[in-house]
Formats: sequence, C-alpha cells, structure tokens
Amino acid sequence: MLDYLRTVAILFAQPIRLVRTFTPDTLRADFLAGLTVGLVLLPQSLAFAILGGLPPIVGLYSALTATIVGALWGSSSHLNSGPTNTAAIITLSVLAPIITVGSSEFVTAASLIAVMAGIIRLVMGIARLGMLVNFVSDAVAVGFTAGAGILILSNQIGPLLRIDLPPGAGILTTITETATHLDAIHLPSLAIGLATIIIILLAPRFTRKVPAVLLSITIVSPIVWFLDLKAQGVRVMGPVPPGLPPLAQLPIFDLDLIGHLANGALALAIIGLVEAVAIARAIAGYSGQRIDSNQEFVGQGLANIVSGIFSGMPCSGSFNRSALAYQSGGQTALTAIVSGITVFLATTVLGPFLAEVPRAALAGALAVTAWSMVDQRAMARIWRGSRGEAVIMITTLTLTLTLPLQFAILIGVLMSLGYYLLRTAMPRVEAVVPDTEFRHWESAYGRPMCPQLLVVDLQGDLYFGAVNHVEEQLLNLLERQRQARYMLLRMHSVNQCDVSGIRALETIRRVLRVRGGDLFFVRVRASVMYRMQISGFYEQLGAERFLDEDKAIEYLFYRVLDPAVCIYECDRRVFRECQELPKQLLPSPVEIPVLDGKRPVHVTARRLWELLHTDHPPLIIDVREPREFQRGHIPGARNLPLSRLFHERDQLPPGPIVLVCRSGRRSLRAAALLAGRNPPPHILEGGMLAWEAANLLEAVEQF
Repeated sequence: MLDYLRTVAILFAQPIRLVRTFTPDTLRADFLAGLTVGLVLLPQSLAFAILGGLPPIVGLYSALTATIVGALWGSSSHLNSGPTNTAAIITLSVLAPIITVGSSEFVTAASLIAVMAGIIRLVMGIARLGMLVNFVSDAVAVGFTAGAGILILSNQIGPLLRIDLPPGAGILTTITETATHLDAIHLPSLAIGLATIIIILLAPRFTRKVPAVLLSITIVSPIVWFLDLKAQGVRVMGPVPPGLPPLAQLPIFDLDLIGHLANGALALAIIGLVEAVAIARAIAGYSGQRIDSNQEFVGQGLANIVSGIFSGMPCSGSFNRSALAYQSGGQTALTAIVSGITVFLATTVLGPFLAEVPRAALAGALAVTAWSMVDQRAMARIWRGSRGEAVIMITTLTLTLTLPLQFAILIGVLMSLGYYLLRTAMPRVEAVVPDTEFRHWESAYGRPMCPQLLVVDLQGDLYFGAVNHVEEQLLNLLERQRQARYMLLRMHSVNQCDVSGIRALETIRRVLRVRGGDLFFVRVRASVMYRMQISGFYEQLGAERFLDEDKAIEYLFYRVLDPAVCIYECDRRVFRECQELPKQLLPSPVEIPVLDGKRPVHVTARRLWELLHTDHPPLIIDVREPREFQRGHIPGARNLPLSRLFHERDQLPPGPIVLVCRSGRRSLRAAALLAGRNPPPHILEGGMLAWEAANLLEAVEQF
C-alpha cells in the first residue's frame, strides 16, 4: 500500500521534476519554439471552439489552461495539449441532442463534460492503466479519425457558403440542405474560404518558417477589413473578451445531466487518451524520449479538469502543434507553457484584430485540416495488412458517419478488444519445415513432411482462453500425420503458460506416448520454463526433452527417429540430415518390433569383444547400409542390410547372432524380423557409437 501511495505521489510531483530539466541552454530554444507554437494555437483554439458549437473565447480559455497544465503534469517534452478538432466534434456530437447549441447551458455542459472526462483520465492514470491504450488498435484510431475528418469537412460547408444549417447536422442533412439552398450561397464568403485554402496549400512551397494557417488569416483578414466585406454580409469572429478565464458555474449536483453526459465523457476520455499518447509516442520516436503512459494519463486528466473549471472545453493532444514544437527546436515542456502564455498575451494585445477574423477563413483552415485527417496511406496499409483490422477500420468509419460519435468510438474500441481476444484465443499453430537452404523454417503447407517428426510453431500464449484451440490444432496435425510419433514444439512466441496450458501439453504427450513416441521442445522462455518446473511437468519430461534449437534436428535424427523408416519407408528428404541418406524402399513396411512383449537382449561393446575372442564367437550381423559398413565395422561382421535381411532371414546359419547398427535402433527392427529364431538374437547396446566410444578395433574396407 505504501509503495502504491508513493507511486501516486510521484505522478503528482511531475512539475518538480520538469523544473529541474530547465537549463539556461534550453530556455532560449523553448522560448522561441513556444512563441511559434502559440501563434498556431491561437487561431486553432478559436476555430476548434466554433467547430464544437461554442463561443471562440471558450477555445482561448482552454488553450491557456489545458496547454500549461498538460505540459506540467505530462511526460512528453513536446506534446501540446489544448483544443483539438477531434475533441471539438465529439463534444458537439454528445451535447447537441441534449442541449440547444449556442445557449449558455450548452457552454456550461461543455465545461462539465471536460471535467468528467478529465476525472476518468486521472483515475485511469492513478490506477496505472496506461497500458490499456495498447489494446485500442490503429484500425479504430485511423477509421475514427478519417470519419471525424469527413464530418468536420461537411460541417464547414455552412460557414464557407454562409448557409444556415442545423447545428451538428449529419452528412446527408448537410448535402440535402445545401442542394436546396444553392441560390443562397454567399459568394464573398466562398471566395474568402477558397482563398484561405489556396494560401494554406501553397504557403509551404515558399516558406515553412511561418505557419500556413497563421499566414493565411493574416493575409485574408486585412483584405476583408480593407474592402469592407463585412458590410456585404461576411461574418467575422466578433469581440474577444480579454482577461483571465473565469470560473465556470458547473451543475455538479444535476445528476440527470451527468447521467446523460456519462457515455460521451467516457468516449472523450478514451479517444483523447489514445490520441494524446499516440502523438507523444510518435514525436518520441524522433526525439528519443521515453514516454510514461500513466503520467500522460494524469497530465491529460488534470488538463481537462482545469480547462472545465475555468470555463473551457474538452481537450487533448494536437499532432500538428506537437510536431511544430519539436521541429521548432523545443527541448522541454516549457515550450508548451510558453505557447499558452503567448495565447493570453496575444488575446490581450490583438483582441481587436481577432474580432475581425472572418469565419469563412477559419472554416477554410478547418477544411484543410479535416482533409488531412483522412490518412489514405494508413488506411491502405491496414487494408492490405489484415482483413480483421480492415473490417474494424471500415466499421468504425461507417459508424462515425452514421451514429453519435461517442457510440461509434465505444463500439470501435469494443471491436478492437474483441479482435484482440479472438487473436490471443486462437494463436497460430503451424507445422513447419526447413527452407531449401536449411537456414530458416517456413510453413509446411503443400511441402513434403517427415513421416516420423512433426515440427510445430506455437505463435501465441498458452493460457486458459487459448489452450482448447491449441490442443485441437495439435491433435488435428497428428490426425493428418498418422505415422508421426514425435513432435518438436518451437516455443519462442509463447510468453506465458498457465496450468491449463500445462495440461494441454500433457494431453499431447500422452497421445504421442501411445504411438510409441514423445514430445520435445526448443526455445522455451524462462517464464514458461518456470511454470513447467513448479508444475512438475519438467521433471516428468526430463531435461533431455528440451533441446538446443541449432542441434535439435541432428539430435532427433541420429538418436531418436527410426532410421529404418528413413531408409526403407520414406522417399522424402525434409531435413539437412536426410540429404545423403541412402533410400531403398521395402516391398512392404516393417512394423515397430514388439518381440512378443519381451525386451530384446542387449550386449555391451566390451562383452561382445570378449565373446569374439572365445572358441565359439557369435555371428555378427551388421544391418547398416553398405556405405556405412565400409567406413568402419566390427572385424568379422557380415553386412546384411534390412532390405536384404527381409528376404534372407531364413538362410542365416543356426547359432547365436548379435545384431549391430549405428545406434541400436535399426537392430530393433532386425530383431523383429528374427523374433522366432532360437536362440533369440542379441543387440549391441548403443551400436557402433558405443563400440567406437569403447576404443575397440574396427575394420575398414579399402577401395
């Protein structure tokens, strides 16, 4: 408990740590960058307030309060909080069906929902739920952002044409109303809006030192004043009250209103957090800064609470202002603080100028911003990459255009979580084989596979939600490969394994043991190995079942797999070790030896050496292939490969026989063929490998 309280205290002490990062070397850079960002924040705050159906001054209040508080309690040095197009359009979507747009109650409700969304974000940060944003896929963010951009674009048609449309009108209503009022289009307003759009699009070709939005408004507004277009019906911003933001009279005891705003507040909190953290991480990818999601939750929560208390609107992080802060040379969070102060000073000094800014110019600027929100490249990448995420993206976009935004967001988030759970509950279980150069593993689909050994990639965690799927897929693979007796599981993608996962592995091993085989593992992670050890599964298997990946196939090929199957029953060459193996198919398969339930009699290499030096030595039958026999064999041994023994077993002379092969496995097959012989044949334990290890004499044939 004390550790948790200490962690919470650290979250709220962030301003102290930030102040320590301010140095004389960074002050100048932060001051200049803050002035630049503040000049962009000023017109954006006005435009986004209008976009949300609020008086322009509300945007200025939010720009001053939220920007400074978000910088002090956030973790990013470049994230610029304040009014954004996304937060504005969600606010309008949530409040318009409940309260008359433009009324004083509407403004008060906007401040209240900002406080509510801020409290939700703050609680999530204190509860250290920052990792939750990782479960909201890019498909939701891209789909919602594109849909919001289209909505914003449609909402600017009215101000651009100076056609009075219903507040918060949908796309169909906007198109219908516009088509029926074409004769009411105000050409001077349209000309101002188009001129603003053209300047914003062309300005970067000439200069990037001055923000295009600021440049366009600076050019267009004096022209409107000089030509006295206001007298011809061009609408302007109107008086901007100077001074500090006043405290809002929030209806905190109006439970009915709070209940109506709850869903919208949750949607604002979720999408705002996803937006802010995504922007902070994107900028951090260039700056190299480490972002703390929990600290960012606290910063965004406090920013919205303070914004709402001081008559502001819901806020989030702005990508273009944050990117501008980085590109302008900002070093610390002081950049955002200076930008907020710049808005306050500019409001005090430039109030008369701001009052003459034409609304059509702000609509044109918002239209350009809205179109940039439709990220066609990201949408194409998601469409090509994953059909599941593509469905989520298209669904979220469609719902954004047709439903209230809070429901579109929540449904998109639920779809994202559902898709995540589906993927984790159904991890890929894929049989793999070596590629043509034996360097990497690739899907075995349509490729020849080893009849004895299944190599399988597990690409997901073995937890209770996934074990049924994994077990079913493994059993299906074994059903399709009925001859397979051994399985090698590649576990590099398995990060967690619970008790249910251990039970599933035990089931697979029992199936393999019934077939006379076993289960082997490579690349088992430490966390999974620990679970296997404390559950007793590791001890049950034995350390020899956990192999080194680079030597696993070699070990299994030479010490576990039945070479008789490889030589006489399999015409495939799957592994590197198969390439030089002689292939000689028998007319019919030879079954695995049972010897009437009795184990074959083994003789050690040293004992066989002694028997060879007696008066009646046993007959040594070497069942390896001639090429192996010629490289080295026991003196006096007779080479009779399984392919010949199958036909010549009745021609062997009476007397004791000792069967020899490389490791003893083929000798078992030979013993099965000679099971009715009396006395029963013996098998050299460990084969020629044991003979060589004992440093006993070998004969080598000369060519």
